[in-house]
Amino acid sequence: MNIIAVQPVVALIAGILILVMPRLLNYIVAIYLIFIGVMGLLGRSGGMPM
Repeated sequence: MNIIAVQPVVALIAGILILVMPRLLNYIVAIYLIFIGVMGLLGRSGGMPM
């Protein structure tokens, strides 16, 4: 799956969750950043094909 295709979906889900439960903001941002970082490293290093 392409990282470009995943980002809008993740952002939409995170935005909805933040509206419903604002206390989740720290966790959502941390998980999002970790996910994007891992996907970027895997995509650049020739790891799993996307």
